[in-house]
Amino acid sequence: QVQLVGSGGGLVQPGGSLRLSCAASGRIFSINAMGWYRQIPGKERELVADISSGGNINYADSVKGRFTISRDSAKNTVYLQMNSLKPEDTAVYYCHGFSYGMNYWGKGTLVTVSS
Repeated sequence: QVQLVGSGGGLVQPGGSLRLSCAASGRIFSINAMGWYRQIPGKERELVADISSGGNINYADSVKGRFTISRDSAKNTVYLQMNSLKPEDTAVYYCHGFSYGMNYWGKGTLVTVSS
């Protein structure tokens, strides 16, 4: 089992920045990839960014150049630095882990971009 705890959401003005954190515990050695998804009410959950155990990184086209995913292996934590935030980035962000064919999710954290 893998447990994920996400944090760092909040209210920010357009153009501002936030950093999300996702801390993993449990069978962390088995994690193949970690990242962040987001969901707006009425829409499907979508990938924002993820990073594999080998260091491969994927970003949604909508966040490329603005968001940066990184990890601290010593802390078993993945970070999502979000810059130049836009109102359309408003969503519930979910930490995600993939291990041996299973998906693990943290509780969502709300990011609101509004003036």
